[in-house]
Amino acid sequence: MSAAQGLKYIGTRPVRPDGLEKVTGRANFGADHAMPGMLHGKVVRSPHAHARIRSIDTSRAEAMPGVLAVITAADFPDRTNFSFGRKGFNNNLIASDKVLYHGHAVAAVAATSVQAAEAAAEAVVVDYEVLEAVTDALQALEPDAPILHDDLRTQGLPEPSTASTNLVKKQVISKGDVEAAFAKADEIVERTFVTPMVHQGYIEPHACVGSFNEDGQATVWCSTQGHFGVRSMTAMALGMDEGDIRVIASEIGGGFGGKTTIYLEPLAVKLSEKSGRPVKMVMTREDVFRATGPASGTVNTIKIGCKRDGTIVGMYAKLIYEAGAFPGSPLGAGAMCIFAPYDVDNVLIEGFEVVVNRPRVAAYRAPGAPQSMFAGESVIDELAEIVGLDPIDFRLKNAASEGTHAAYGPTFGPVGLRECLEAAKAHPNYAKPLGEDEGRGVAAGFWFNGGNQSSAEVHITDSGMVKIVEGSPDIGGSRASMALMAAETLGVPYERMRIRVADTDSTGYCATTGGSRTTFATGLAVIRACEDVIRQLKARAAASWGIEPDQVEWSDGEARPVPGVNVEAEPLSLTDLARTAARTGGPISGRASLTAQGPGPAFSVNMADVHVDRETGRATVTSFTAIQDAGTAIHPDYVEGQMQGGAAQGIGWALNEEYIYDDNGVLDNPGFLDYRVPVASDLPMIDTEIVEVPNPNHPYGVRGCGETPIVAPLAAVGNAVSHAVGVRMTELPLSPPKVLEAITNGS
Repeated sequence: MSAAQGLKYIGTRPVRPDGLEKVTGRANFGADHAMPGMLHGKVVRSPHAHARIRSIDTSRAEAMPGVLAVITAADFPDRTNFSFGRKGFNNNLIASDKVLYHGHAVAAVAATSVQAAEAAAEAVVVDYEVLEAVTDALQALEPDAPILHDDLRTQGLPEPSTASTNLVKKQVISKGDVEAAFAKADEIVERTFVTPMVHQGYIEPHACVGSFNEDGQATVWCSTQGHFGVRSMTAMALGMDEGDIRVIASEIGGGFGGKTTIYLEPLAVKLSEKSGRPVKMVMTREDVFRATGPASGTVNTIKIGCKRDGTIVGMYAKLIYEAGAFPGSPLGAGAMCIFAPYDVDNVLIEGFEVVVNRPRVAAYRAPGAPQSMFAGESVIDELAEIVGLDPIDFRLKNAASEGTHAAYGPTFGPVGLRECLEAAKAHPNYAKPLGEDEGRGVAAGFWFNGGNQSSAEVHITDSGMVKIVEGSPDIGGSRASMALMAAETLGVPYERMRIRVADTDSTGYCATTGGSRTTFATGLAVIRACEDVIRQLKARAAASWGIEPDQVEWSDGEARPVPGVNVEAEPLSLTDLARTAARTGGPISGRASLTAQGPGPAFSVNMADVHVDRETGRATVTSFTAIQDAGTAIHPDYVEGQMQGGAAQGIGWALNEEYIYDDNGVLDNPGFLDYRVPVASDLPMIDTEIVEVPNPNHPYGVRGCGETPIVAPLAAVGNAVSHAVGVRMTELPLSPPKVLEAITNGS
């Protein structure tokens, strides 16, 4: 598609700018930063899931050799008059009156060695009043359930809530009349589906260094998806002005949404302020599992009705999402996505967010969508079977397309769901015969994608090298994408691009790398900055030729007089103009800051073949095909990589992964030995096919492509297992005991 659009650099597959540093080990990640005189910080964490803090005695720890600082919530701004949301955010960083999950931070220490810090942490004495814990969303909604927050009131009810509750909010999305539609349906399927709380599974743990100076300013080095977000959140936690905090993002060893928030940074800065020395903090793997933000567990009930010919007439969902210990689940996104692939007149989605004694959840690629669409796409699959339609044909019959009014608000412009479905039906993997005890599953995926604020600068050196400066941490090859778009816009070879992700003091504001926004939004800022450079280059060429700037065109990296202008002039390249910049107006630099509008929604279709061992219940994915509309694939290698990575994570979520808590709310599997992520031997080769239906709101047609790949695999694998065993599977993960029970009992 890119070649058909006449693009020279976009759509090619060059080596990524940061590749050499990473494969040689020179790249610095979160735990690699060190400073002279640096101390090591350690967090004291609660052994209880729910308990009142009676007192904290730090005297023994403070007296130990090598210990220079100990902090508790008392060292942070008083939270009495904070809003509920801000109080919850700060209490998640370090508890004040109650601990609300096993692993909740209650204190932190800084010492001259890791060993001394660990010993000091063990010496901190906390007196707890242990309370009953509740780690299940349905139990948390029972009338006699333990209450996590006495001041929590439910939002979104017809009448204002007055009693303490664990129900954070009710959210409704609707169009048409669902009950009337169901009355006219020939076939109706209603089922409840359960998905567990799971972790993003990034390899690099959270790590940072905080340094507080005598002038009241702080510097933070950290592994993050958004260092401007770290700056604002750290400032809020410490009561500082954002202008007094500088944040430098390291390279990132995985985040997948889990590094869009903070856990250590304010603690490190406060320990540094108290000790007068820089403080480094690195989580253990157990800390990461117990005390960072996993994806919500859910209980979702779906009811869909259709005519005998397969026309869907009504869709209903009741979605219950765990928020963890504090409000903030992705319920809204799950509700927006669940029925988005279908053009249906009557839709009702009721969503409920619930707090439980588990860590506060965080984003995980398309946060909220995999859980809800696992449920929705499972019922779609079952309806197709009931009416006797091929599952792809059933979806094609009801597929959203340009002009569809989505229940969550927008009317879609050009979208590629139909193209993805047609590509799936034509794919050779869909025609392959199935073996004994194998099943094939199909599912659609959707993510609405994000815009938000971004900035970029483009500087031209005297030799004509292009220096790009922007503030979006690179978690999926975005440096290469920015450089390709700059090369295309300027008409200058990719090899002449140099790109740097700058710190918060060295470039304009960029929102967090997440929501599939970066190539779209920061890429748009890079394009606009390049266009600013081109305006300057045209003006300088015009001045040298004695004509007006609007009489100059820029093409293939050169300035030329517009055809018909009566002037004799040889084309001037970017390098020609850069060499004379000192005499024609000074340095050439372009800048852009914007709020990107019009991110293109992205659809996908996944197919999975699964073999089930009927003696053990083990399900093995033998074939997986990911098809996705990327708008325009700026760097196809990285689009395919996103698709394959999302498939791998979705397969793990479907078959193996889950948080397992005991009756006291203690996490039993806080490590990769017991929390089973897929490894290479668990996965087949993942086939990919990129569909390109350009987004009209971007100069090069970009749609975000990082989130959508994880949305459909849960349902594709679930549908495949259901067909292999002849029983509709409704609870993830599809572990051997669950599958064996379905085979044995037929339900």
